[in-house]
Amino acid sequence: MGTMRNKKNILIVFLSVMLVLSSFIIYSGAYKGFATGRDKTITIGLFSDSYWEVQNGYSYRVTDDAASLFEEQNPGIKVEYTSGILKEDYSEWLSGQLLSENAPDVFYVLADDFNNFAEIGALADLSPFIENDPDFNKEAFYSSAYAYGQYNGSQYGLPYECAPKLMFVNKSILDKEGLKVPDKEWTWDDFYSICEKVTKDTDGNGTIDQFGVIGYTWEEAFESEGIKLFGEKGAKCYFTDDKIGKALTFIERLESINNKYNADSKDFDLGNVVFQPMSFSNYRAYKPYPLKVKKYTNFEWECIPMPAGPDGGNISTLDTLLIAMNKKCRNKSAAWDLIKTLTYNTKIQSEIFDYSEGVSVLKEVTESEQALGQLVNGNSFSLEVLSNAVEEAVVVPGFRYYDEAVTEVSRAVEAIIDGGYNISTGQIIWNRKINKYLKNSRGK
Repeated sequence: MGTMRNKKNILIVFLSVMLVLSSFIIYSGAYKGFATGRDKTITIGLFSDSYWEVQNGYSYRVTDDAASLFEEQNPGIKVEYTSGILKEDYSEWLSGQLLSENAPDVFYVLADDFNNFAEIGALADLSPFIENDPDFNKEAFYSSAYAYGQYNGSQYGLPYECAPKLMFVNKSILDKEGLKVPDKEWTWDDFYSICEKVTKDTDGNGTIDQFGVIGYTWEEAFESEGIKLFGEKGAKCYFTDDKIGKALTFIERLESINNKYNADSKDFDLGNVVFQPMSFSNYRAYKPYPLKVKKYTNFEWECIPMPAGPDGGNISTLDTLLIAMNKKCRNKSAAWDLIKTLTYNTKIQSEIFDYSEGVSVLKEVTESEQALGQLVNGNSFSLEVLSNAVEEAVVVPGFRYYDEAVTEVSRAVEAIIDGGYNISTGQIIWNRKINKYLKNSRGK
């Protein structure tokens, strides 16, 4: 009996040592010396079209070049991926792969999916790799873009490319009306004053046909007023905040200028609207020839920061495409090296300005002379405007039901503005409703 017990104890010790050794091999990178089979392949999950939803014939180019560079620096390890998945189908495809435990080792993560994937535990925590990699410096990234990959204090993704929201301006109307393009520190008061002056019936038929703004919503107003809408982990909504009252009052005043007429994007495209918030990717997609002949050809236009609220700043959101690691990835060290190649290598990041409509997440790349030449290209656009917009952007809260919570806030704003509520009373009523929704969501 004693002999059997000793043999069992020896076996347990042996298995424990092997488990520790295997963990050491995976995390230390020692596997590179004797990896076999699947350990010699790193898979990437990506989609075949542009993240920015414009025609782009180079959707795989940057990934291909990053894979080639990675394979050159890691002999014996190949990078593979499945092609042909459209962006509109990508979230469902990736969710299915994660559910079936066939997900790629490394994958692109759409901004709308990140919180959900992080909360269900599908993503590997990159913090240990970041802390133990002497060749990695998080300060190289724009801080807001980097923060988009954080969840509950840990880094679950690194930013790959981004685009801030800016205000597009029809300079031709301003010139006609004898007005100047606002400077980079303009305010809500400046915004309202211009909208009020340019909104008019220009042909005398009794109907307004020139407008100040379209597409400016409560979200832009809340962002530029510095409003913290939700508490940590989405446990609470602060809809009764005085700053929200100011923002709602401003939206109400702004909408009253049009005398209930709802202008739309077609009006802007036809040159009849001065302001419209848009992603900077739109600027990149339509400013250069030949794409510029398709849109906005009958007027001069430019983009500037968003107007600042009385207690806020000239800031807006940042749309960020992330790259993450599968928590069940076998070769985590190699996967980390590939993620670094895609997000941290300046040569690869520079290609974003060649083959995409986004902006590099590395300050050194975006603020370079090369980027300046590509972005300005004879126009009056200021690189400082872009850099500041990215660095100072609002970081979306990281909780699972964020998008659904925003929908509830949107319902509240619509009810208050269009339903005849007194603003302060409406805030109290809807604050109770939204917090009840958040409590029920967290209990699911």
